[in-house]
Amino acid sequence: MKKTPLYDRHAALNAKIIDFGGWAMPVQYTSVIEEHRATRANAALFDICHMGEIEVKGPQALDLLQFALTRDLAGQKTGQVKLSALLNDRGGIIDDLTVYKMDRDFYMLVTNATTREPDFQRIRSLLEEKKFDASLADVSDSTGKLDLQGPRSEEILQTLTPDDLKTIRFYWFIPSQVAGIPAIISRSGYTGEDGFEIYAAGEEIGAIWDSLMDAGTGLGMKPAGLGARDTLRLESGMMLNGQDITQETCPLEVPYAWLVDWSKDFAGKPALAAIRERGVRKKLAGFEMTGRGIARHGYPVTKDGREIGSVTSGTFSPTLNKAIGLAFVNSEDTAPDTEISIGIRDTVSPAKIVPLPFYKRQK
Repeated sequence: MKKTPLYDRHAALNAKIIDFGGWAMPVQYTSVIEEHRATRANAALFDICHMGEIEVKGPQALDLLQFALTRDLAGQKTGQVKLSALLNDRGGIIDDLTVYKMDRDFYMLVTNATTREPDFQRIRSLLEEKKFDASLADVSDSTGKLDLQGPRSEEILQTLTPDDLKTIRFYWFIPSQVAGIPAIISRSGYTGEDGFEIYAAGEEIGAIWDSLMDAGTGLGMKPAGLGARDTLRLESGMMLNGQDITQETCPLEVPYAWLVDWSKDFAGKPALAAIRERGVRKKLAGFEMTGRGIARHGYPVTKDGREIGSVTSGTFSPTLNKAIGLAFVNSEDTAPDTEISIGIRDTVSPAKIVPLPFYKRQK
């Protein structure tokens, strides 16, 4: 398994390490529920160095990304972050990734850990096919990434940076310093809380981690693993690539239709337009258990005794104190309060469709 630059620090904290897409990652340090609640109440620090970063540069960098990605990036300003989707030729989602406009003719794509290589290969093939005047560089191995999330994250980070963090809007970033180390500070995250994603050189990220741990511990911050990251994102109605989204999933079947700009050409558009024309047969919906048990990935979903879909994600929500999940179900069965059942091992337990997100923070 590959290790992030922070692996030894996780081991020193007695974190439970798991294999996540070929990476040795901390799933928890103390308990998932404790780390989850610390994020919602105070703050938590996550090692996200396994995610990918691809730099796109050149006179036609924007033209390449306009064709490669579904979202219109023409109006994106320097310092702005935009979520977009990279599709295959069947209209399926290879990745949901973020686009950082670093400067004129210079972008950084932040990919999911397991899609870093497929993303790079797909964009490179489109670059070569259309002969755009642009270059690609996978800088993942030399880039470190931390997520500081929670209502006290600004208070904690502000002690370590000279820039006024209040000036950074959601999904914007600035080049700055953290503990005297050059870093990119982005107001963004994957937890549903206010927070920051911090990028720095891989060899420097450990020093930033240590400084944040020192600054945050007295304010209730805890290190948190992938377990809490998963329960936090699910409460917030966010999807996990490879689980809720695969290359067989199109943006119209999940809450990503808003990422598609039909006024421009993009790779995968003909297939996606054909899907839109005939209509989608299944859609991703949120549900909560009204009976006992916790739904897990792959569990069957039934209605009136007939199977209508399957669970993609499920967990116990520490914030809401109930079991929740996401499932692909027949499009006609996605209305809120629709009564369904989940097959949990050898029993069937009642549930109901609910609107997303399950949790939304008070601003």
